Amino acid sequence: MPKSGGGEVFRITGARQGLADDVRGRQRRYIISMTVRTLSVIAAAVLWNVERHVAIVALALGILLPYIAVVIANAGRETAPSLPSTFVPAPVRPALGAAEASVDADTERPYGRN
Repeated sequence: MPKSGGGEVFRITGARQGLADDVRGRQRRYIISMTVRTLSVIAAAVLWNVERHVAIVALALGILLPYIAVVIANAGRETAPSLPSTFVPAPVRPALGAAEASVDADTERPYGRN
């Protein structure tokens, strides 16, 4: 039975996201940007005789978005994350001189010496 602690989960591999997941994400971004482009061209056509300045901005957006969408879709895969360090520092042991100095600082001396 797995523990249900709220602790931090560590990624133990430097593997990239799966190819299918990567392609699916790029397709989703492309479809969203093409939908925005289609809506901006429709808005430009509807607003041309009503509000020409807004229609020109919408038309410019409709012209520029296909280029931006293709560049984003073909950007390639993500870079592999850096692997965690495998170096584990050795535990720090107190020096013998530090322990003797702390005993001498106390009012009582060990082993019955006064």
